[in-house]
Amino acid sequence: CVQLFMITIYHNPRCSKSIATLALLKEHNVEPRVVKYLDNPPSAATLREIANMLGGSIRDIIRRGEPLYRQLNLHDQSWSEAELLDLVATNPRLLQRPIVVSGERAAVGRPPQNVLSIL
Repeated sequence: CVQLFMITIYHNPRCSKSIATLALLKEHNVEPRVVKYLDNPPSAATLREIANMLGGSIRDIIRRGEPLYRQLNLHDQSWSEAELLDLVATNPRLLQRPIVVSGERAAVGRPPQNVLSIL
């Protein structure tokens, strides 16, 4: 399979959905660039691009189950997009996982089969 553009997975090797998504990509002959986002967090600008590719807001890629989400009261709509982008960039645990980016498209691997639509 020839890839015309790089496919990237924002991966947490301790997350079962992330592991399953990476395995699914490889089953489909895709060798993605693996970004361990907890070690190498995406910038606020990259997060904005990903949110745009997903067709929405940074809120769409924030993990609501994270304790920090509740601690910071992130469900409060007074948080601006810019504030949330900066917050996720500096606290990558808040980022939904895994996220796969292929060209100008992105998908959250929950469930892992979601990413097949962008390959």
